[in-house]
Amino acid sequence: MWDWVLDPQIWIGFFTLVALEIVLGIDNIIFISILAGKLPPEQRDKARVMGLGAALISRLLLLLGLSWVVRLKTPLFEVFGHGISGRDLILLLGGLFLLAKSVTEIGHSMDAKPEGGKSRAVTSFASVIVQIMILDVVFSLDSVITAVGMVDELGVMIAAVIVAVLVMLFASGPISRFVDRHPSIKMLALAFLVLIGVVLVAEGLGQHIPKGYIYFAMAFSVVVELLNIRVRNKHAKHEEVASKMK
Repeated sequence: MWDWVLDPQIWIGFFTLVALEIVLGIDNIIFISILAGKLPPEQRDKARVMGLGAALISRLLLLLGLSWVVRLKTPLFEVFGHGISGRDLILLLGGLFLLAKSVTEIGHSMDAKPEGGKSRAVTSFASVIVQIMILDVVFSLDSVITAVGMVDELGVMIAAVIVAVLVMLFASGPISRFVDRHPSIKMLALAFLVLIGVVLVAEGLGQHIPKGYIYFAMAFSVVVELLNIRVRNKHAKHEEVASKMK
């Protein structure tokens, strides 16, 4: 009964799947963090927890309905010779929603007032949770299809998804606070979400774009921006010291 505990292939598959689930969940964390940042400070942690909780539930439900997930790959109709399946429709609609939401957020960020006035329009808690749940379904579908393709044991898939979401839950707070403190990082994150939206639309239309390139580009851009932030902080400290010496 417990032979699987001593099977190294099971553990390799488990840890590999956890790592992949975390990587695939980065865009989910960013989206949740940006939406939660529109709420009053006392509601943001609750929104992040509920958002990731909804992500966990949607992933587990999809895993338990594996037969339904498999049927989603069956073409329903054709467009210009390409068969559109249920999965394609979900990715297409989710990508369009993410594109619209990200572009709107970029517009709001660019129109924001200086910190002297009330710069942030407060969004209702319910609307934030609904938007998070809509994108959770799209991101969860991609995550579950990856899990099904890597591991055969349902228990291993469920355990890996739970561990990955718990890691994301602990990481979401610091990430959200960091994004809020640095507007340039927030703009970079929104640009990344626009890119993810384009990828989802392309996937829905049958054009596969390797996500490794997307995540590498994002990681490289973040490293460059972190260096810029460090340089700006050093210059600010030098100017502060110089002004005190005058």
